[in-house]
Amino acid sequence: SDLSVMILGPSGSGKEVIAQMIHRYSDRRDKPFVAVNCGSIPNDLQASEFFGAVKGAFTGAVADRKGYFETANGGTLFLDEVGNMPYSMQILLLRVLQEKEFNPVGSDKVKHIDVRIVSATNEDMEKAVQEGRFREDLYYRLAELEIVQPPLKDCKDDILPLAEFFRKEHSGRIRVKNEGFTEEAKACMLGYDWPGNVRELKNVIEGSFNIIRSREIGLESLPSYLTSHFENEKFMVINYDDDQSLTEKVEEYERRLIMWALNSTKNMSLAADKLKISKQALNYKLLKYGLKDRKR
Repeated sequence: SDLSVMILGPSGSGKEVIAQMIHRYSDRRDKPFVAVNCGSIPNDLQASEFFGAVKGAFTGAVADRKGYFETANGGTLFLDEVGNMPYSMQILLLRVLQEKEFNPVGSDKVKHIDVRIVSATNEDMEKAVQEGRFREDLYYRLAELEIVQPPLKDCKDDILPLAEFFRKEHSGRIRVKNEGFTEEAKACMLGYDWPGNVRELKNVIEGSFNIIRSREIGLESLPSYLTSHFENEKFMVINYDDDQSLTEKVEEYERRLIMWALNSTKNMSLAADKLKISKQALNYKLLKYGLKDRKR
């Protein structure tokens, strides 16, 4: 299908990945995929960026140059954050989509194009139309098919598979051997709302490799803003089906309690008070469980 597709979803939720997949599985896969951030182009350069310009068309135009439409000809043009496109550019874009032709800035020569449009935005487009910020006719032209990409907090089943994918990908890229995540780290990631969505999750996983203390990524490898919200009952998960003895299970539970106290207070004395033990006793247990080099 050559239907124009609009992908709706919050920032960082993977809208461009979806756009790339639409292109990859289309008949245009062997042609260019050109991504444009509509909100990053100055208003006075919008026309020349999209349609190109001829030499001398304006100050600084020292040579003929192609625009996004000509570069993407035969393929897919991805308009990211299309809700931020200036109203004046919306008028020009609608004409090009209807007529499938345009004039480079400063030229009378008509150029014909065959481009499939995929757009994306985190805007409420119906509200933008009602408020007069976005043309209704252009909205319906761009959104012949709408795909809604929900925030990561509404897709809890996706968090751990995505985290594992990013872990393997980054581990292979920097050639660091790693066996996965601890149960505490998994529970912590599942208990967080991820306001930055998939992009934030990817950044957290890649950053965790800077603070790996063992073969697995644990709470100590995750950023403090993520673990500080983590309450005791959210990660006190004991696996009763393994071969650990009662003593080993008790020690594991104690280690997790200590990690929780340190993560939630970021202070040795406050953590000891939270656990209702002396600072000396806490120091001994830190040494016992190999947590002495933690930030505290």
